[in-house]
Amino acid sequence: MTTHTNLLGGPDPTYLPENAEAARLLDEESLSPAEVAAQHPTFSRAWAALAEEAFSAGRVIESYAYARTGYHRGLDALRRNGWKGHGPVPWSHGPNQGFLRCLAALARAAGAIDEKEEYERCRQFLRDSDPAAYAELLA
Repeated sequence: MTTHTNLLGGPDPTYLPENAEAARLLDEESLSPAEVAAQHPTFSRAWAALAEEAFSAGRVIESYAYARTGYHRGLDALRRNGWKGHGPVPWSHGPNQGFLRCLAALARAAGAIDEKEEYERCRQFLRDSDPAAYAELLA
């Protein structure tokens, strides 16, 4: 994998490792996101799918809870991989997408329950992580 150096002196992008087994279960074995989350609770993509599914069905509080779980599991993974609380988390890197989707889902659910500070914080965090993710998921 190529590591890009930030010529402006900011932190390097963080690239999460792939969880090949969890991705295979979700993609190839067609297990439900709930089954995958139960077997691989650190796999943010499963939590993102649960949050998005719940939100689409009008279950906003469930969506919020799923998104928050995946968001926190993603933060833990980012920190384990060198993230220091800020800096790019590229949307173009597939394993980062679960965390970024959870962040967007948390923003949506927070907005739906009128939790304004959380809504704005999550939107800004997503925009700061990668403007492409923001454009794809919230714009």
